[in-house]
Amino acid sequence: MAQNVVLSGVVSDSTNTPLVNANILAFPKNTDESTQFAITNDKGEYVLRLEKEVAYSIEVSYLGYQKLVFEHTATQDETKNLMMLPRNNELDEVVLEYKIPIEVKEDTITYQTDAFVTGEERKLREVLKKLPGIEVDREGNVTAQGKKVTKVLVEDKTFFTGNSKLAVNNIPADAVDQVQVLDNYNKIGFLKGLQDSDELALNIKLKEDKKKFAFGDMEAGGGVKDRYLVHPNLFYYSPKTNINFIGDLNNIGIKSFTFSDYLEFNGGFGKLIGDIGGYFALSRDDFSQFLNNTDFRANTNRFGAFNLRQSVSSKTDINSYVLANGSSTQTATNTLNIYNNSDGILNENRTEENDFDNFFLIGKATVEHEPNRDENVTLNSFVKLTENTGQGSILTQSENQNTFFNTLQDVSALELKQNVEYSKRFSRAQTLSLEASVVFQQNRPNSTWETDQLFLPGLLPLEEDNSYQVVQQKEAQTTSFDLVLKDYWVLNNFNHIYTTFGTNFRFDDFTSAETQQLSDGTVNNFSDNGFGNQIDYRFNDAFLGLEYKFLTGIFTVKSGLFYHNYIWDNDQEELSTTNSTQVLLPAFNAEAEFNSSEKLRFQYKQQLQFPSMEQLGANFMLGGFNAVRLGLPNLQNGRTHTYSLNYYKFSLFRGLNLNAGLTYNQRTQSIKNATILEGINQFVTYTMFNQPENSLNANFRFGKRINNVKLSLESRGSYNEFFQLVNDNVSKNLSRSISATGKMETLFENWPNVELGYTISPSVYTTALNKNTFTNSTFFANLDYVFFNDFHLKTDFERIEFVNQGQNLRNVFGVANASLFYQKEDSPWGFEILMNNLFNVRFKRENSFSDFLIRDQSTAILPRIVMFKISYKL
Repeated sequence: MAQNVVLSGVVSDSTNTPLVNANILAFPKNTDESTQFAITNDKGEYVLRLEKEVAYSIEVSYLGYQKLVFEHTATQDETKNLMMLPRNNELDEVVLEYKIPIEVKEDTITYQTDAFVTGEERKLREVLKKLPGIEVDREGNVTAQGKKVTKVLVEDKTFFTGNSKLAVNNIPADAVDQVQVLDNYNKIGFLKGLQDSDELALNIKLKEDKKKFAFGDMEAGGGVKDRYLVHPNLFYYSPKTNINFIGDLNNIGIKSFTFSDYLEFNGGFGKLIGDIGGYFALSRDDFSQFLNNTDFRANTNRFGAFNLRQSVSSKTDINSYVLANGSSTQTATNTLNIYNNSDGILNENRTEENDFDNFFLIGKATVEHEPNRDENVTLNSFVKLTENTGQGSILTQSENQNTFFNTLQDVSALELKQNVEYSKRFSRAQTLSLEASVVFQQNRPNSTWETDQLFLPGLLPLEEDNSYQVVQQKEAQTTSFDLVLKDYWVLNNFNHIYTTFGTNFRFDDFTSAETQQLSDGTVNNFSDNGFGNQIDYRFNDAFLGLEYKFLTGIFTVKSGLFYHNYIWDNDQEELSTTNSTQVLLPAFNAEAEFNSSEKLRFQYKQQLQFPSMEQLGANFMLGGFNAVRLGLPNLQNGRTHTYSLNYYKFSLFRGLNLNAGLTYNQRTQSIKNATILEGINQFVTYTMFNQPENSLNANFRFGKRINNVKLSLESRGSYNEFFQLVNDNVSKNLSRSISATGKMETLFENWPNVELGYTISPSVYTTALNKNTFTNSTFFANLDYVFFNDFHLKTDFERIEFVNQGQNLRNVFGVANASLFYQKEDSPWGFEILMNNLFNVRFKRENSFSDFLIRDQSTAILPRIVMFKISYKL
């Protein structure tokens, strides 16, 4: 950095009007030096950092203006203002000698990757990490301009489902020519500007020789203690046909499909968070519980993904994919559970071990037809099939209780969905969109608990036996129909009126049954003692909305009012309950756009939440080995108010991005658990609760690039106040948590690159009886070094410290991984030595809170792994 000198100034036209996003390129006369570039900001300012005593030819270009060229030798910091002249309308011969490294046009930023890569990159993720303004985390989530990338395209077509993880971890680096960042992305061009879209897409442009070519790579490896890995990635691209296959077979803990991926395949977190009920339904379903297991003491993973996209004609595309995953997993956890109630505090030590065999298959076929520029029809067919089984054990130890359980789980599920979307622009003033879908879901989760002791005394009607085996069988079947019709009326460039009509019909059948399997082969059916539910549930939401959107100065404001008529009823044996409510739900959105890269947005919305099937059951239902639940058929709806304020600033000129946000939620009505707690045993009922509960969440992200050094600071904080209803007492609980991460990363071409950072996460949980304080801190260091041209060394290290002050517990451990990769230039063969968990750490620690329960948990992780891998690049 000390050898750099700065050339800066302003680029303007002959009327002294600043030219925004003009490109300045500095070509060194000495070919051993690298080309430097800069882009002007919204004031026309530029900053070029040049090597001292190096002579450059500097070119300035801007659309519609003559290219400006001059010579410059960098000897000292200097200011030089530049004026550009309009280009004549005559068509001159154009010779392309150099591609601009970064080009900015409205909502699109285009990177020429050859200007940033060195040739040692193996996957797209390594290319993206070298592009200014783009970051990739370890899982493959991409952030650009400070915003999360929500969709990945290849050659303007969705790659698989658009999930960034599959793309960045598998697309070979040498196939990439350009990376485009598309802000406010909408797959239907004429709906952009009408539909609110906060989507940020990456569009990967392939090199010319890869546009009709089969490419990919294959990895295979083996290690000590029978470790293995096979990982093929095969891609074929042509203008009309795209075929992709990704496979993975390993027992080293690589999980190809996670809960976050599951959310993406169900519409993505951004879409689901607008439907908070749908999000929580997914996050709590039985299939998600298996996906949430991300730490194991043993794991074998089998994953395959196939994608076919075919252009039938210039107007019709067919896109389909199938993903299948099977895994065998062993997990082990040791948990300290702290129960808080009016009678005092009780500690429970719980040890759980499980063996899971999981299988799922997800398939989707999409037909997209665009008969003309003003019309689009999309048909989607979706199927999900899951089959998960598990067996395990639970040892629970607390005051006056020491019980061991054997457990069995069996979860099967089927989902079928058909969806049609139609959009048509009749004129510049009138556009219509229609979306309709029908969904069928069937879910069968079954559980068994076996022990040699009585459990849940007074709650379970157990008959005395030598051993006690309790079986629970549940089945939920849902059919739903959705229709949304929206009219966009453009009065002029500054005023829009949107009208929305929609309806949602849902029909549910739910059954639950609990029995005791006696040693003599007979069955004790708990239905004779008030257990067992059979619910026929119907829900309808018909709504009409009117929104007005206007633009004035830097402000875009949209206010709306939605009328909903909700009706829900359920029939249970001889009990029939009907509820209805009519409500006006307001929504407000205001955005101040100071310039194309600096925005401030405020949003407000109201939402209603409705009871789940299990909360409506009029009979008892087993909720685990230590819980029995009893629903309330006439539960009403909850209501939540959400306010959010977000600030966003991004500057390629300064290498800076800044995001800050506040979100405030207030639940004025909610469905609460009312718990009778006796020891660790819980009897849970439900009630409507009308005292307000509040939560405040804040986030902050700052990134700055200075030459070859990238600095970042990221922080999140939350404050929650909520009530617990335990043993007929109502008390307020408070939780506060903060997480802050500071990081420094180097981006040298010929020197080792390091990443250093520190994260600290204190949290406090306060109840009426006590205060618990936890502090997690992590120091991390990563090294990335290419030496002797053909060797690539990667190492990462984490030192994690966990402190539970309330229990006077402290745990410190370090986790390290390393790999050494060798590939001779121009050879398709590569060789790698991989070492994971070098220090052979066996457990990691974490904590969590709920109404009356504090958990301090240790989870087993895979032991040290040493492996040799061979790769072949097609």
